[in-house]
Amino acid sequence: MNNKRRRVVTAPGCELIDGLKKDLIFQDRLLGNDLTFHTTWGLFSPRAIDEGTRLLLEYLNVGEREIVLDIGCGYGPLGLAIGRVAKQGEIHMVDKDYLAVEYANRNAEINGLGECRAYLSNGLSEVDASLRFDTVVSNIPAKVGRELLTILLCESHAQMKPGGQMVVVTINGLRDFIKRNFKQVFGNYKKLKQGKAYTVARAIRE
Repeated sequence: MNNKRRRVVTAPGCELIDGLKKDLIFQDRLLGNDLTFHTTWGLFSPRAIDEGTRLLLEYLNVGEREIVLDIGCGYGPLGLAIGRVAKQGEIHMVDKDYLAVEYANRNAEINGLGECRAYLSNGLSEVDASLRFDTVVSNIPAKVGRELLTILLCESHAQMKPGGQMVVVTINGLRDFIKRNFKQVFGNYKKLKQGKAYTVARAIRE
């Protein structure tokens, strides 16, 4: 038997892989509160809060007792920022990426936000059908597909309280689609802010 230890040859450029696999950690102030985020490569905007999320939060109003749904939560910036405000509420964060859910839950624990919970769901597929939300938020990906967007809007409307709000941020290229479909599904549409790249819009369930 050959007892010689096999030498592991590292491919060129792979010497730093251990460093790349470590968590990225940063802090930011959202909705007037300081939060710490752990992220990793492969998640959306892992090194800093993205412009769309920041813009949505700037034009979002939530109460301290609200039941909130964050669709496509990523590592949790929207849901956790809202959780700091809705301290007596309930924050549901959903994503179809297991890694995003893992980091969102970890960040909720790090920031002491026990009212925030993330779980795997393709849109609202795994959301308790009996829940009724005061606020639904989403930083909608540019390439999500218009068919899925339509599903998200209709399913969100079905699980919102009368008077509840859905607030989304999209790239400007989806602005007209959101306007048309908000009016079709909710019967109303309001543009809260249009920036250079992103638009924040709101619809109310009447």
